[in-house]
Amino acid sequence: MSSHAPHHARVIPFRPVPTTPPAGREPLWRDVVGDVLRRERTTQGRTLKDVAEAARISVPYLSEVERGRKEASSEVLAAAARSLGLGLGDVLSLAQDELAHRSTPSRTASARRPMGEVRLAA
Repeated sequence: MSSHAPHHARVIPFRPVPTTPPAGREPLWRDVVGDVLRRERTTQGRTLKDVAEAARISVPYLSEVERGRKEASSEVLAAAARSLGLGLGDVLSLAQDELAHRSTPSRTASARRPMGEVRLAA
């Protein structure tokens, strides 16, 4: 008769996704854009399914974009924006405002001067 110790599986938990960037690190654009899309969708009381169908993208993909897990193309962002009754420029402007509020403060006064508006070409 042999005595064997019971086997235990080693559990490695997933790292939680931070809602804010670690100190000293700039937030990622995909996180900011995803937060804007989610906030607009929930403000309108709409489901992921409803917005994804209107945008003609998959529900899992839209979910990944909202969570900052996927870097969406401009076409996907424009489609998601349209499905929310917004233009691509609206989403990007909201994301720029959000980014300005989240960004790590600069250490030098010269780096703090306003940068002006952001223009993106499609």
